[in-house]
Amino acid sequence: MTFWIALALILFGVVGGTWAIVILVATALFETAETFVFLRHSQRKRVQVGVETLLGRVVEVAAPCRPYGQVRVQGELWRAHCPEGADNGDRVRIVGLEGLTLEVAREP
Repeated sequence: MTFWIALALILFGVVGGTWAIVILVATALFETAETFVFLRHSQRKRVQVGVETLLGRVVEVAAPCRPYGQVRVQGELWRAHCPEGADNGDRVRIVGLEGLTLEVAREP
């Protein structure tokens, strides 16, 4: 955007001569550097998607698991299976996935 403003100032005669070239080159370098910084910043971390990202996460039980119940994961309710059982508010770790049911184990 800065480059286009500088170009408009030059085309409308607000800035002229040597200063026009200096401003145009400086804004072009600034825009190029800014683009590289934004690209590098946006690609610094690999995107995590899929159910596999849930494994190992510690979540809270929303409905008692005896052995089936529900857990809250990032604001969503998931069906859960906990063989040893867990009550509302207990913390459990996601250890596996069977279809759309999370396998969970009690957190010590």
